[in-house]
Amino acid sequence: MKTRLFLILLLSVSAVFATLTAQENAPPPVESTDLTAEAADTGAADAAEAAANTAQTILDYLVQGGPFIMIPLALLSFVAVLLIIFYIFTIRQGTVVSDKFMNAADALIRKQDYLGLIAVCNRKNECIARIVYKTLDFATKNPTASFDEVREVTQAEGTRQASILNNRISYLNDIGRIAPMVGLLGTVMGMIKAFESIGKSSGVQHMELAPGVAQALVTTAAGLIISLPALIFYSIFRGKVQKLIAELEAAMTHIMALLAAQYKRANYRAAAKRDSENEKE
Repeated sequence: MKTRLFLILLLSVSAVFATLTAQENAPPPVESTDLTAEAADTGAADAAEAAANTAQTILDYLVQGGPFIMIPLALLSFVAVLLIIFYIFTIRQGTVVSDKFMNAADALIRKQDYLGLIAVCNRKNECIARIVYKTLDFATKNPTASFDEVREVTQAEGTRQASILNNRISYLNDIGRIAPMVGLLGTVMGMIKAFESIGKSSGVQHMELAPGVAQALVTTAAGLIISLPALIFYSIFRGKVQKLIAELEAAMTHIMALLAAQYKRANYRAAAKRDSENEKE
């Protein structure tokens, strides 16, 4: 019994001594607010450093592409952005066919006020206004011309206006095709330079080819980055132009139907006048 009590007492003293030793060696407590602030500052600094390193890496890649290739690609990208902004404001229904002009043209044609309609066409900068102007200008300057001849003039001018709309957006298609070719040219030139440097070096050094190929592929990547948005916007504007051309054709058909009715009315009046004169004779 005495032995058991001695062992229990010894174990209790050892436990108390171990607890006191752990408390003395423990680090001083740190407030949670300080830890949170320090972690936030560290995270912000790391994020800023990562962003700076990323921007520097992209700039380094662009510089590695070479000025003779990257400068033309930069110019192509600048022109593409300008064209996209220009097309957004110019390729719309108001610049091709507007309800206001169609209502005015309908009223003036029914009144047979062709000179007034010509004056309205001169004030408008719409495709349909140019077509109507060419049509009425030919009809007024050639009063003996038949309606078929007037319709041919209208169709020719309508085809020209539609061609202008299609050719206007073709510049984006050209940029989308030229940019990858320029980038590929830079890639080929870079790979030729890399192979030449390996050929001039002594021994087999295949690993030296990797940096040269990576540098050469930068121009191809830049060309594709320019080409893809240009072709996407070209596809969007092409669909919009086709829709506007369809509306232009519908407006032309309406104008020509009104003119045909006026020609028939004029011919009917001329025939009735001739018949009345023959009867009087």
